[in-house]
Amino acid sequence: MAEPSERSAVQLWCVAPGRYELRRGSAGAMAADMLTVRALASAVSRGTERLVLEGAVPAGEYRRMRAPLQKGEFPFPVQYGYQSVGIVEAGPEAWLGRTVFALHPHQDVYVLPIASAMPVPANIPPRRATLAANMETALNALWDAGAGPGDRITVVGGGVVGLLVTALAAALPGADVTLVDVRPDRAALAQAFGAAFAAPQAVRDDADIVFHTSATADGLATALAAGGLEARVVEMSWYGDRAPTVPLGEGFHSRRLQLIGSQVGHVSPSRRPRWSHPRRLAKAMALLDDARLDRLITHVVPFAEAPSRLPALLTGGEDALAVLLDYG
Repeated sequence: MAEPSERSAVQLWCVAPGRYELRRGSAGAMAADMLTVRALASAVSRGTERLVLEGAVPAGEYRRMRAPLQKGEFPFPVQYGYQSVGIVEAGPEAWLGRTVFALHPHQDVYVLPIASAMPVPANIPPRRATLAANMETALNALWDAGAGPGDRITVVGGGVVGLLVTALAAALPGADVTLVDVRPDRAALAQAFGAAFAAPQAVRDDADIVFHTSATADGLATALAAGGLEARVVEMSWYGDRAPTVPLGEGFHSRRLQLIGSQVGHVSPSRRPRWSHPRRLAKAMALLDDARLDRLITHVVPFAEAPSRLPALLTGGEDALAVLLDYG
């Protein structure tokens, strides 16, 4: 057992609307059931972390929206994040040198319980492994939808989670999958995953299952318009303290649509009796064994530059999919 003295760490904190800063703090105290991890990369969850940066987490959701290893309290200051990959530098001998994924905020070195570390298979690069939590969200949504072989599936919103849903859905035998997005350049990604592409104004209204991931009122309206008779529309977006217009007129009732919410905090009811959170995360990690997913990583930011560069990437007009922090 290697047990160094308690180490210092550099942490990324959201301290005010639109403002991050790097703070020095403790990596945590080691114990027999703990690991010290040196971060390699961490992914920024653009949708959720944008709302955190804007201070748009509703007060009634402060407890439920806590990241598993979050420090601080909403709205500010808060150290948020849940997609970190690193190398084990201290802990039981069997863990030393292993690459692990953890639901840890953005930080260069940290101590966490062994039970909170998910080994990364050797065939999955560390940067791609940071997408495990996003893949877990996509997997849970497919379970919530009850999607199966041969289904006609529409995915509205071509962000990271929407594209992961597209990839999983397109792998279903005989499934007819269409990605819908306002950005025409998402067509190449849809094609790479074996799906068709459509602009919102060209969406068909005959889908068996629709997933909505754009977190916009227009996207939700498009998703509802895409469902066929008695289709299931799975709302995956989180709007924070915004209240989007939900168009339940027109054909919503006559087509007997089902609108359900999908959120990763709970395992889908259809799997819950048998699937634990660790089992689901391990399966999500295994599903990342697909080199096509590297195309989702569009921006890599040095950790030292995170306070200056992240706000614009999260809230500005620059198109970005997965944004990674690189710890060098």
